[in-house]
Amino acid sequence: MNTTTTPDDGAFTLYDLRVEVVAPEGAKLYCNAKVGDHFELRGEMLHLPEGQGFSIYSLGALLPLLAAKQRPTDANDWMSTDAEVACPDPHCPSRFRITRTATRVFRHADTTAVVHPSKASKQNP
Repeated sequence: MNTTTTPDDGAFTLYDLRVEVVAPEGAKLYCNAKVGDHFELRGEMLHLPEGQGFSIYSLGALLPLLAAKQRPTDANDWMSTDAEVACPDPHCPSRFRITRTATRVFRHADTTAVVHPSKASKQNP
């Protein structure tokens, strides 16, 4: 996979992510998860292992963070260093570990029908 991008080719890079349930040994989890349950986010597509579910409440808490975690961030940004998110149930001791796995290159024109502003001026001289 080509991971080289230039500003002129309309390309941008996103991280693929793995989100895994972690918890203290023997802890009772109220979100119906099991330690090790996980999903992967590849581009915009969410992939669950066959036969495994994932709480919509947990997913709802994670969704706003996933798009941010997919994007490159400064090394000093907390999004670059912090990997675990608490379960939205304040009584559940589980956490969700978000790990950046691989990178994937996308092109603006392949992801939206909206013409990029830098290209629009060239189409309408």
